[in-house]
Amino acid sequence: MIQKQVQGIYAALLTPRHAENDLDLAGLSRLVAFLAQHDVCSYALNGATGEFCLTTPKELRALFGAVHKVAGDRAHLLCGVGAAGTTEAVELAKIAQEEGSRALLVPAPYFFQYQQDDLEAFFETMASAVRLPVLLYNLPQFTTGLEVETACRLIHNVPNIIGIKDSSGSLDILRALTQQNIPACRIIGNDGALAAALQEQTCDGVVSGVACVLPELIQSLYNGVDDQGPAQFHLAANLLDEFIARIDTFPTPWGLKWIAEARGILRASFAQPVSARRKMQSAELMGWFRNWQAALPLSLAAK
Repeated sequence: MIQKQVQGIYAALLTPRHAENDLDLAGLSRLVAFLAQHDVCSYALNGATGEFCLTTPKELRALFGAVHKVAGDRAHLLCGVGAAGTTEAVELAKIAQEEGSRALLVPAPYFFQYQQDDLEAFFETMASAVRLPVLLYNLPQFTTGLEVETACRLIHNVPNIIGIKDSSGSLDILRALTQQNIPACRIIGNDGALAAALQEQTCDGVVSGVACVLPELIQSLYNGVDDQGPAQFHLAANLLDEFIARIDTFPTPWGLKWIAEARGILRASFAQPVSARRKMQSAELMGWFRNWQAALPLSLAAK
């Protein structure tokens, strides 16, 4: 098997914040320590789960510092450099390089919709402006989505673009890379698509928000294809679908932060006010999760 630069399970880290919107670095440290206890030492900072649109360059350095302080040299790091324009993305990329990221997760510029040739020009410029390997970050929920032909052409033609983190929920790009035998890092960025990608053998790894708060489940699913047999794999896949359905009624970082609070990892807080109705829903979510977690099979029980 070819050893690729990015593979395996990466937990997509939350960015805990105090009510005043300043970083909760102590909360982030507890989160990384929790993940390390569950044998997760690969982390993706500042992606959509980390609410990258809120992160300043100074804060990005602080996030790296908190992770390094807990995980040390054991950590394998990816960093999202999402921005509204190229200059800001390159600035974040330089920080990621200085702080030891293995590769960059580069989404298209956010807010406006762009044509595919606009995206090609942007990604080509980014790849030539940075030294770290680039993973295209396909995030059509918040940016212009990459079409299959565009993604394959960029990965095939631009040396510094080593693959894609596809958060679209579709496997079309990963299937095309596989069928065309393009030697790319094929990373799932949408937990709901992971089971199908593993079954089809069209991915090399996952950047998972669920793994940030429930690493046992993602590990069981990811390893279940080869090590634990079809029954365990399908059990884990069904549980993952059930979990996603519960948190999908919230913005993803909100739902995951409330699950983190239910597990006693950190206290959920947000960059904007939370309505009374949402607070009620969050209490219901945390109550559901505690009961659901208590009923999990022993193979998925929390450490």
